[in-house]
Amino acid sequence: MLHTHLWPTTATINEQGHLEVGGCDAVALAREYGTPLYLLDEATFRSACRAYREALARHHGGPAAAHYAGKALLTTAVARIAAEEGMGLDVVSGGELYVALRAGFPAGRIHVHGNAKPRAELEQALEAGVGQIVADNLDELALLAELTAGRTRPQPLALRLAPDIAPETHIHITTGHAASKFGLPLEALDAAAALVRGAPGLALRGLHAHLGSQVFDYTPMVRALGVLLDCAARLRERHGIAIDEISPGGGLGAPYTPEQPLPDVDAYVAALARALAEGCAARGLPLPKLTIEPGRSVAARAGVALYTVVATKPLAPKAERRTLNAEEAGLNNLATEPTGVQPAACSRYLHVDGGMGDNVRPALYGARYTALLAGRAGAPPEELVHVAGRYCESGDVLLRDVPLPRAAPGDVLAVAGAGAYTLSMASTYNLVPRPALLLVAVGRAQLAQRRERYEDLVLRDA
Repeated sequence: MLHTHLWPTTATINEQGHLEVGGCDAVALAREYGTPLYLLDEATFRSACRAYREALARHHGGPAAAHYAGKALLTTAVARIAAEEGMGLDVVSGGELYVALRAGFPAGRIHVHGNAKPRAELEQALEAGVGQIVADNLDELALLAELTAGRTRPQPLALRLAPDIAPETHIHITTGHAASKFGLPLEALDAAAALVRGAPGLALRGLHAHLGSQVFDYTPMVRALGVLLDCAARLRERHGIAIDEISPGGGLGAPYTPEQPLPDVDAYVAALARALAEGCAARGLPLPKLTIEPGRSVAARAGVALYTVVATKPLAPKAERRTLNAEEAGLNNLATEPTGVQPAACSRYLHVDGGMGDNVRPALYGARYTALLAGRAGAPPEELVHVAGRYCESGDVLLRDVPLPRAAPGDVLAVAGAGAYTLSMASTYNLVPRPALLLVAVGRAQLAQRRERYEDLVLRDA
């Protein structure tokens, strides 16, 4: 059976027992395009965008925008879909901005983030006429003041603040605490205001915070809104600066395993809108624009990764194996990801033709996934296996203790929830070319990102 909240909304099992996504047979696509292969279901991606826009329209009494966080997954095809769905776009590099502009994404709906934006990328953003630059530190503000000197139209600006609030998620994807590399410390707000007031080429319009990623309890995000509103009131009273946009960032989680629920986007947006309205009323502030920045919760469920099993390895029943503790596994103690590996019941490894080169999350912070055999999608599980990648690292294990039917070399493995932070973090480690991405919809598959070739790797030496 498919755990439907983990797979794309169009995922079904066809008469041949094969997994279908977007009306396309996953096994047939693997044979035609080769593996590893990523599928992005257009219908799932679009419906997630609409869920955010419609929730904002229902619950927020003022202007609002949902910006897709492009770092989750960005190609020209993805950017075009986001634009067609009325989304804004967040980019964090000159490369992401280039892809967005190449796709025809309206520059005025692009926000530029990042804690260490090089001068050349700030110049690129200013030349493109982006809608907002989100400044992360005082040095960046000083550089922006220099770059915008003499402009007749000031560049809209937001400040990213570190509200010192940590949500329940893995430490590697927690970004709002005081020790984070991201965001201005709250005590630097007055210095930032002074810099902006002395820079006629800049117009401070917004305040921003982002607490982290893969967050299911959004209570901390509501708390962060209160911190941002306190800062808005302080800017008004001390510096005469009116803030007309507030962004609590993004970070709403996506389910990867059956026990994780599908987050309620409507309830999430309703909670933010209510907190913003009540907070403004309590502080005598006008209701600002509410901007939220979903990434994972838009892209993750829309993606499926396909691999081919190339070999197997039995595990010796008496091999010495033990459970890793949380510290050894590189995890925090919040149990949002597995707290260790318990392979005693596992019978063998399945070796596949991808791995940490296209999905580093399991190796980086113990991320878990759900999988099935695409050619026997409805078959009951017969064994627990580890799915190991092809890369020369012991940590390259994509899945541990995953229940599957008895698999053999040549079987196609499908992994759910592969749309976010997989291809966007892909590398050519071991000089293995990165995989292709297909956009699937109503029975058609369109190449959204071609598979790299060996020639692409050689050209990097020129």
